[in-house]
Amino acid sequence: MSLNILHFLHEGRRRWGVVRDGQITPIPGDFASTGEFVRAHRIEDLASLDGPAIAEADVQWLSPVTASQQFLCQGANYRQHMIESGMDPDARTFNMIFTKAPGCIVAADADLVRPAHVRFLDYEIELGLVLRRDIRARTRIDDAHLHDYVAGAVIVNDYSARDVQIPQMQFYKGKSYRTFGPVGPYLCLLESREMAALGRLRLTLTVNGAVRQQDSTANLVFGFAETLSELSGVHDLNAGDLLATGTPAGCALTVPSPRRQRLAALLPEATRWRLFMKMQAARSQYLRAGDVVESRIRSDDGAIDLGVQCNRVVEEGA
Repeated sequence: MSLNILHFLHEGRRRWGVVRDGQITPIPGDFASTGEFVRAHRIEDLASLDGPAIAEADVQWLSPVTASQQFLCQGANYRQHMIESGMDPDARTFNMIFTKAPGCIVAADADLVRPAHVRFLDYEIELGLVLRRDIRARTRIDDAHLHDYVAGAVIVNDYSARDVQIPQMQFYKGKSYRTFGPVGPYLCLLESREMAALGRLRLTLTVNGAVRQQDSTANLVFGFAETLSELSGVHDLNAGDLLATGTPAGCALTVPSPRRQRLAALLPEATRWRLFMKMQAARSQYLRAGDVVESRIRSDDGAIDLGVQCNRVVEEGA
């Protein structure tokens, strides 16, 4: 049994609630962070919550992951995405990890603000995992015990300024502009027996109604337990922290073939980046003002449904 939780604003108060058929049953208490919320609740207790409900249409969505949490990300973690990026998933020897600024986190229906200097604004639908507990030492986590460490799942869009990220080699800066990290709408809490279903979820992203990305978490290269085990050996993790697990193929970014990359390496740096920018400028897939991006993640049987994330692109200062 999965349970969708909404973080919302109603009558000037920030609250958490259980969502069922468009109605929210508020959860008693005030929880300033996602960590506080997940530490305080078990899905078994929330499943039986009853009482007066609020129509979801009457509230303002907030991100179910608060900006006080760490925002960790995996790069190039779907097989087909690696292939289209000129990499061999079967020869991959390391897990690419980076961070986004927590200040880029916004609600699932927030506008995506394109900074005035950014030309190549890209989308990246991702499954996000929200941690259940603190991890303070190197820990070996396996699939059978994933539920001890993961509370549930959310939709994440890792929006990226490719003309900052790629030439400057600045993953953090190119991906951390304000509004570049919408999360939600729901935090889907999962029972232990449902954890296996995380490996069979369908991700779909559309731009103006046209499908751009579609894949299954079955095609991840580095799994959830494997990645959390590795991260536990690097630094402390906290309850409520967010791990975005990578994006499927279909982004606007195009990468030269390995052969062309080898040839480009022989060119002066300025020439190499001029050719890269010319290649990207020919891509009509990059986002423009007025575009609407929708992201969905669900199981094929509908038992797990993380809702619909919808962002409209607006220009900075508009």
